[in-house]
Amino acid sequence: MSQFNRHRRLRATAMMRQMVQENRLASADLIYPLFVVEGRHVKREVPTMPGVFQYSLDQIDAELAEINALAIPAVILFGLPAEKDAIGTGAFHVHGIIQEATRYIKARYPDLLVIADTCLCEYTDHGHCGLIDGETILNDESLAILAQTAVSQADAGADIIAPSNMMDGFVVAIREALDQAGHHAIPIMSYAVKYASAYYGPFRDAADGAPRFGDRKTYQMDLLIAGKRCARQPQISLKELTS
Repeated sequence: MSQFNRHRRLRATAMMRQMVQENRLASADLIYPLFVVEGRHVKREVPTMPGVFQYSLDQIDAELAEINALAIPAVILFGLPAEKDAIGTGAFHVHGIIQEATRYIKARYPDLLVIADTCLCEYTDHGHCGLIDGETILNDESLAILAQTAVSQADAGADIIAPSNMMDGFVVAIREALDQAGHHAIPIMSYAVKYASAYYGPFRDAADGAPRFGDRKTYQMDLLIAGKRCARQPQISLKELTS
C-alpha cells in the first residue's frame, strides 16, 4: 500500500488541536481602520463596502468608544481631504485631516495606538501615489513629499507611520526624515506589498483614492507575476510546521 500522510492524527482531541494550531486571534491582534473626512455631520456609507463608513471628526466618538470597549489596541487612519491638488498638500499640511484626527483621538484615548497611512493618492487630484509629469509617475521626486508627510503625521502624535505608496526607496527616505526631525522612536509599519489589482476597488472607494488616469502597474506589484512566483514556492508540510 502506498504511504500517505495522516494529518488527522493532529486533530484527534481538543488538547492536540490546541497544541498544534497555527494561529490564535484575539482583539489585541487587531487594527481598526477609520476613514476620516473633513467637514461636519458626515457619516457616509461606502457603497462597495456595506457597513463601512466615512466619518467627520464630530461623528467618530461612538466608534472610538466601541473600539475601546472591545479592547482593540490600534486604529489606522485614512484621510479624505476637502480639497485636492497636484502634489497632495493635504497629506502633509499641519492641519490636514489625518493630523487633526490624530490629535482628536490622542486627546481622548491617549493609550490607543494611532497608525497613520502615509500615501498621496487620497490627496492628489490625479489619484496617484506620487507626483506626476504628464502621465509618468515620478518616483524620486515623490520621496520628499512622502517624507514630509510622515514627519507631519509624527508631529501630530501618530504612534506608527504606515507607508503604502510603493515608491522605490520610500522606507529609507521616511526613516531618515523621521530621525532628522527627532522622531527616532517612531516605528514604520510595513504594508509588505501592494498589488495593481481591481481587488482594491472597494478600498479605493472608501479612501477616495482611485487613479484618475491609467493604472498603478508601473509602481505596484503585478498580481499575475506574484501569483506565479507564489506557485513556485516549496510547499511546507504539516510535519514541518509541527516538528
